[in-house]
Amino acid sequence: MQTEVSISTEYITLGQFLKLAGILDTGGAVKWFLSEHDVFVNGEKENRRGKKLVNGDTVTVAGETFQVVSQKLEE
Repeated sequence: MQTEVSISTEYITLGQFLKLAGILDTGGAVKWFLSEHDVFVNGEKENRRGKKLVNGDTVTVAGETFQVVSQKLEE
């Protein structure tokens, strides 16, 4: 089962996403978290906190999968 996480912009960084999804409380923990835990973006292991996530991307952490859903209106 996937949990949808809505964003109001075109993209979000992996670090920001981990906070928004409630996986981490602070941004300061992101670098440590990515070095200690397996995080997968679209099925591939990712450790860059600045990795840009866009609408439809999936993030899997500790067996839980989240999907990025962008609410940004087309201009």
